[in-house]
Amino acid sequence: MPEITVETVFRERKDFLMLTLLNSEEGLKKKLDNSEIHRPGLALSGFLDRFPARRVQVLGETEMAFVASLDKDRMISLLEKLFSSDLPLVIISKGIVPPMEMLALADRKKTAVFASRLSTTELISRLSVYLDYRFAPSITVHGTLVDVYGVGLLYTGKSGVGKSECALDLVERGHRLVADDVIKITKKSASYLVGTSSELLGHHMEVRGIGIIDIQSLFGIRSVRLQKRIEVEVQLQYWEDAAQYERLGIEDRYTTILGVEIPMVIIPVSPGKNITVISEVIAMNHMLKVYGEHSAQDFSRRLTERLARTSTIQDYLESDFE
Repeated sequence: MPEITVETVFRERKDFLMLTLLNSEEGLKKKLDNSEIHRPGLALSGFLDRFPARRVQVLGETEMAFVASLDKDRMISLLEKLFSSDLPLVIISKGIVPPMEMLALADRKKTAVFASRLSTTELISRLSVYLDYRFAPSITVHGTLVDVYGVGLLYTGKSGVGKSECALDLVERGHRLVADDVIKITKKSASYLVGTSSELLGHHMEVRGIGIIDIQSLFGIRSVRLQKRIEVEVQLQYWEDAAQYERLGIEDRYTTILGVEIPMVIIPVSPGKNITVISEVIAMNHMLKVYGEHSAQDFSRRLTERLARTSTIQDYLESDFE
């Protein structure tokens, strides 16, 4: 599980979250090890059983009104129990300034306390988006990612099989390159993956015999995009006479990346084969399946019905003696 420091959150999203540090900078060194957010209403009242202390704690107007309603001794007692849990970070919404006793306790426990001008709902929403992004599982794979008719096609295969050349041809036909050679794949949710290029490579591509080229400079800004959902893996393989390749497409093939299952198509590569047009067909055929139309299965069903009708008619004619 990745870790980030409180200082990283403050540095990267200070303006986005409208944060102001209210106490010592010592608390900026603490680490966050998960993306969860918690509102410690019950904890402030003294109930700390099963208290998720390692989450980011967000205090809204309701929690702060409760704290303000307590007498000084009771407030200090409850806050001491709360901060004794070694909280990683506390953010107070609506720009509410907490009691000095709270800030003193936070300093003693080296916990950063921030005020945000955002409402509690908006603060949690923005913070969740950021933390989910930072803690999302990710891997780096060798391949090429292209947006073809709005479908993210991830090309994989051995080095030199033609992934980059296929992507270059697709870009020339008006499709958009996302990444070549090194692709960072991030699991955004339980059901979908997003691919991006590495910061170093950007939208550069290696073409054997030519070298490194800049796709954006050659074809313009409309030829690239920063990220794309990965919807189909297209695995390019050198043609082998002895290999068995899919001919009908009735049974869909799938692969799993970071626990997310996506369709996979294996394309044998041979001299003269137009992989570019095949790629466009893969993208359009995928969209048909998304809309509930499966061409191969529909054809198989119609063929089965036709054979059944033919057999029934033949049986009738053979038994008709009039």
